[in-house]
Amino acid sequence: MVQGTPFLLVLNLALVAPSLSASKCVLTGDWTNDLGSHMTIGAVNENGDFRGTYKTAVSGNMTDVPPSPLLGSQHIVEEMCQPTFGFTVHWKNTDTISVFTGQCFVDKDGKEVLKTMWLWRARANSIQNDWKAT
Repeated sequence: MVQGTPFLLVLNLALVAPSLSASKCVLTGDWTNDLGSHMTIGAVNENGDFRGTYKTAVSGNMTDVPPSPLLGSQHIVEEMCQPTFGFTVHWKNTDTISVFTGQCFVDKDGKEVLKTMWLWRARANSIQNDWKAT
């Protein structure tokens, strides 16, 4: 069971298009975290909305979870070079959903890094079991 304590997830950019500025953090692209999970974020539209996929490298039930769809949004402000964002992952073949919120940073070496917090929710069989579903 997942503890209620926040868990810091650091995602590092695995692929950067040559045209991206080192001083501006861009969510679009492929990201891999320190546990080997992989996320792909598609183009961010004019409203800040985006879609992608998330493939976890870790699973509580030790089964291979296929890539799952993600849907998110980021703040769009012209002068904002390190935007905040959030997204939801609807895990395939499970009754669970995760929500992530965070910010995209550019570190002192020009590397893009996502700092996030996440919450995972399983379906509870009854309201009495709600306490152990998150």
